[in-house]
Amino acid sequence: MSVSSIRRLAVGAAVIAAASGGAVYLSPSVASSDRGGGPILDSLRTKIGDPSATVPSRSAQESSLVKATSSNPLDVLVIGGGATGSGVALDAATRGLRVGLVEREDFSSGTSSRSTKLIHGGVRYLEKAVFNLDYGQLKLVFHALEERKQLIENAPHLCHALPCMTPCFDWFEVVYYWMGLKMYDLVAGPRLLHLSRYYSAQESAELFPTLARKGKDKSLRGTVVYYDGQMNDSRLNVGLACTAALAGAAVLNHAEVVSLITDDDTKRIVGATVRNNLTGKEFDSYARVVVNAAGPFCDSIRKMVDEDTKPMICPSSGVHIVLPDYYSPDGMGLIVPKTKDGRVVFMLPWLGRTVAGTTDSNTSITPLPEPHEDEIQFILDAISDYLNIKVRRTDVLSAWSGIRPLAMDPTAKSTESISRDHVVFEEHPGLVTITGGKWTTYRSMAEDAVNAAIKSGKLSPTNECVTQKLQLLGSHGWEPSSFTALAQQYVRMKKTYGGKVVPGAMDTAAAKHLSHAYGSMAERVATIAQEEGLGKRLAHGHPFLEAEVAYCARHEYCESAVDFIARRCRIAFLDTDAAARALQRVVEILASEHKWDKSREKQELQEGKEFLQTFKSSKNAQFHDGKHN
Repeated sequence: MSVSSIRRLAVGAAVIAAASGGAVYLSPSVASSDRGGGPILDSLRTKIGDPSATVPSRSAQESSLVKATSSNPLDVLVIGGGATGSGVALDAATRGLRVGLVEREDFSSGTSSRSTKLIHGGVRYLEKAVFNLDYGQLKLVFHALEERKQLIENAPHLCHALPCMTPCFDWFEVVYYWMGLKMYDLVAGPRLLHLSRYYSAQESAELFPTLARKGKDKSLRGTVVYYDGQMNDSRLNVGLACTAALAGAAVLNHAEVVSLITDDDTKRIVGATVRNNLTGKEFDSYARVVVNAAGPFCDSIRKMVDEDTKPMICPSSGVHIVLPDYYSPDGMGLIVPKTKDGRVVFMLPWLGRTVAGTTDSNTSITPLPEPHEDEIQFILDAISDYLNIKVRRTDVLSAWSGIRPLAMDPTAKSTESISRDHVVFEEHPGLVTITGGKWTTYRSMAEDAVNAAIKSGKLSPTNECVTQKLQLLGSHGWEPSSFTALAQQYVRMKKTYGGKVVPGAMDTAAAKHLSHAYGSMAERVATIAQEEGLGKRLAHGHPFLEAEVAYCARHEYCESAVDFIARRCRIAFLDTDAAARALQRVVEILASEHKWDKSREKQELQEGKEFLQTFKSSKNAQFHDGKHN
């Protein structure tokens, strides 16, 4: 860190302040009255916020897709049920368009469930904007901060502000990070979550007891704490898909596109042949526009039209590990913007555990990416430099890898065009591809994709985009104190091994978990726990209840054991070994809900075990040569 760096930061701050008049405002693309209210939005809010609202059945959704014939096509057919695809379905449906969505595996089964769990405004973009005097980078920050605020407001039970501590081991770092993060506050303006501030070394140790007071050759001078957002990513994704279903979209998971349908005369893409992967049945579904939102797999969809098409995706692997809660205090994260080898490392409290990461390396595209042991050891090595406790490989409860679909301009001659921003591209008439971007900006990405689809298909929406102010399923009427009603009004009726049903308290941990995972729908889950004898915990030390399995099977399109342990509840990501112990009971409840035979139960158990083997906890990985044993 040099004096010139601080001077440059000061100049950048002055320029930004002068340009913004002290605050920066984004101009909405449509009138604020359209964004903030109106009869259409009020009607949607009433429908989605209805406490008795129920998504259409899976068979009804499939039937709607089958009925989309060449003479009666959908307006938009979305391929991919991740954050972007589900966001596209919701946006299009709430504009009055007729929408279908198909997903090969499950909603959020790919990249969208394997994120860093942060909803961030882009501090690093701001640094680049200042040092390179790059207004384009600055606009990315404005945009991300706007979307961050809206996302937290639209799903408050699943998203919240998280303070993040940046340690400083010399006074130059203190001044540099303090100025930089104050600039972040300034740029956020009305989108600010909370003001950043400096804490002394002593105050920092009280706030983050495991933070090291001494580095290898320097002492801690203090920390700067700023705020970003945090989320339960796959629950948010499932919420998007279910909200889209309530808004009228026909969403179908475990439905794979096997080919695209091309009009013989116009050569326009007019639909897709879809295989229901649960039954093996294939059907055609026609649409005026097909949106390819398949994330890392979007090139495989493009190649269905032209096998020689140039790839758009430059896949990057991001590995994360989960550690016990004592590694970080509840409610305070640790982010080191630049380690000794120039990477970013973080430790964040998440759902009662600590998630740490990350790596950023080239990878191949695979449906179930696995973390390499050297990547896990790298993360352990990186965080050990900043902690005063022994960092052990045996403490790793779960480890996973996600594929970031970094987008590349297909017409570019070099990889310098690789972007962290998103790309919307209509390469073939009728096929709009959207890829790249990040979780934080999924909503605006979806808006851009729907705008492109409307233009491509000359569609006639009934209204402009309304998703900026549209709360998701479970958000309406939810308050941080909502868990108290669950604790006071419900009991957990549990079946003993002898078959007797006995009452148990709806304790604070279980009540808080249900409230934050399901929002205003949590009472439905609590009712199942109380009235159907499904109040028992699925695994010791975790708040997940048997009732959740039944609820998700009935109301959230949970069609397999892996759907539940990985995406409806997060036990596979939080504690792989606990997930393995819960698997048998999860299969039993799903078998009862979906009327599975013994053969299907056996298959689900096997597939669940194989899935969990890809999460390298301390018990299912080999690490004889690591230094953190």
